[in-house]
Amino acid sequence: MYKVVLVDDEALIVEGLRRVVDWQAHNCMVAATAGDADSGALAIREHRPDILFTDIKMPGEDGLTMLAGLKGEFPRMQIAVLTGYRDFEYAQRAIRLGVARFLLKPSKMEELEEALAFMTGVLDRLPPEEPESDREPEDTANSFIVRQARAYIAQHCGSKLTLQDVADHCFVSQWHLSKLLNRHGGQTFYDLLNAERMRRAKELLEDPALRISEIAERVGYADTAHFSRVFKKLEGVSAGEWRNLHG
Repeated sequence: MYKVVLVDDEALIVEGLRRVVDWQAHNCMVAATAGDADSGALAIREHRPDILFTDIKMPGEDGLTMLAGLKGEFPRMQIAVLTGYRDFEYAQRAIRLGVARFLLKPSKMEELEEALAFMTGVLDRLPPEEPESDREPEDTANSFIVRQARAYIAQHCGSKLTLQDVADHCFVSQWHLSKLLNRHGGQTFYDLLNAERMRRAKELLEDPALRISEIAERVGYADTAHFSRVFKKLEGVSAGEWRNLHG
């Protein structure tokens, strides 16, 4: 039997889906339900469902990031989106990321049944291991995740940023994000974080009024000595020497 997870912040919709759809007729069972993205992600990692019906409450990039994260980390999982967000371009992007069906609320029973039949049909045909030629949606999703992670690191490099923070933002596990960053560029999270901090530091060093200790703090280093060691290792000269050379 295929395992299904239902995620929606409207409890009535979750309960309606759980009770009204004839899951058993489609060789399915509801393994878990959740009322928000965070608990949904926990349920997915715990139950590793074959099928996911999920709402996307966040318009724009956040919702797409969630979809990319789920499809990238669980490429065989079939995803149907239930949403009130009526935007054709958004739907197209979701489908390019590997979403099987994009259903507008309120969804009719025949639409739900068709989506379920389609997704179980895909699962029935899946081999144990997908050939490389079938991985385009997964690759698209993973490239999307990497872009989102890099952008988030650039935006928050001045704070006390952790790999878990970025993974949470991208709706993937730390392990999966680390693997993707290494695969798409050969860099670790800390490589990217330090490189972004150094880029920002060099911009600030052009202001002679700023002390190096101030710059270190602004780019996320509580310890100036640590900042100085990292700067010299990556740039080949000390921060003070860099300032003198480029002042």
